[in-house]
Amino acid sequence: MSTATDNIDLSLEEKRALLAQLLQERAGKSNTFPLSFAQQRLWFLDQLEPGSPLYNVPQAIRMSGALNPQALQKSLETIVARHESLRTTFMMVDGSPVQVVAPNLKMALPVTDLSGLPEDEREAESRRLSTEEARQPFDLEHGPLIRAGLLRLQAEEHVLLLNMHHIISDGWSTGVFVRELRALYEAFSQDKPSPLPELPIQYADFAVWQREWLAGEVLERQLSYWKGQLTGAPAVIDLPTDRPRPAVQSYRGAHQSMRLSRELTEKLKELSQREGATLFMTLLAAFQTLLMRYTSQEDIVIGSPIAGRNRAETENLIGFFINTLVLRTDLSGDPTFRELLGRVKELTFGAYEHQDVPFEKLVEELQPERSLSRNPLFQVMFTLLNAPGQSLELPGLTLRPLPADSGTSQFDVALAMYD
Repeated sequence: MSTATDNIDLSLEEKRALLAQLLQERAGKSNTFPLSFAQQRLWFLDQLEPGSPLYNVPQAIRMSGALNPQALQKSLETIVARHESLRTTFMMVDGSPVQVVAPNLKMALPVTDLSGLPEDEREAESRRLSTEEARQPFDLEHGPLIRAGLLRLQAEEHVLLLNMHHIISDGWSTGVFVRELRALYEAFSQDKPSPLPELPIQYADFAVWQREWLAGEVLERQLSYWKGQLTGAPAVIDLPTDRPRPAVQSYRGAHQSMRLSRELTEKLKELSQREGATLFMTLLAAFQTLLMRYTSQEDIVIGSPIAGRNRAETENLIGFFINTLVLRTDLSGDPTFRELLGRVKELTFGAYEHQDVPFEKLVEELQPERSLSRNPLFQVMFTLLNAPGQSLELPGLTLRPLPADSGTSQFDVALAMYD
């Protein structure tokens, strides 16, 4: 135990030293940077299937009340000016993809006026336009990789459409975006200056740091854990589908929502606390049990995203930090649920301790049999959303998120839960 702790402390010191060095060296450098490991995989997937909306991150927000469009546009422009990731595109230089950070980007907010339509048609058209925007692909080379639009339904009824490509954003980033939008809109509505402090680093700094730090002995130490965990894991989860698996994934998909009762939720939390587990661990164990019953497999492999922001400097940045952990659980021996939860606890803690290895690097090292018909290493995703929640509030406005469905699914099954 002491050795593992020493290694973790040393790693943190190495991380801080490299980050400090990066910040000193940043001045005067060009506007091109290497891709992070996560960006590299999305860039590669985009090359395989250009023009796909699979990695769009769309949002639609109903805004009721007296909207100040000028303050809204200025807020969006300020966020784009603050975060280099939102001004980033991708191109090939000397045979390798690089990030290209534009010095500025005009953030358009086109307004589509639907107020002249009858109410039923107005609502239907707003839904159609929302879906159309969600499914509109991005061009990674030419950009921009963020879009916004405003639908005017009535004088005090609007829908804000926002869409970003996943290569520049993630779920945590959405919370950062909402928090900054709220602070900026409140200030600009009153003709006050931006209240937001300058950002100490940018996403490109993180990408450079990640590639410099995650190499040599540090990388080998982390990779050895994952090789031990995943060697011999089943390549495919045998879900009982109604059709044969196609030779090439279409990524067509749909969403289905459900709600657990407050009473059941409280019991799940009590069980977790009693067993010294987190709610994530308890829900994961339950989901794996369900998958075992439907597949008759006792060796279950699931992917689960993790924020990837274990340094304070990255917490307020918009960018693609998220990493995917591959969680392999042994359900053999007819364990009780308490025994299974114990296995999941041990597995999860181990995965967290070795979370710095990007999923993309893991695939590269393990070299699983590749197939266009399925995702490598796992085909089922589980998420318990715990990014910092940001209430949708703007002065003088009532905000309500609307469904914005791209009509795609990255996995065979993805279960996302939130409290």
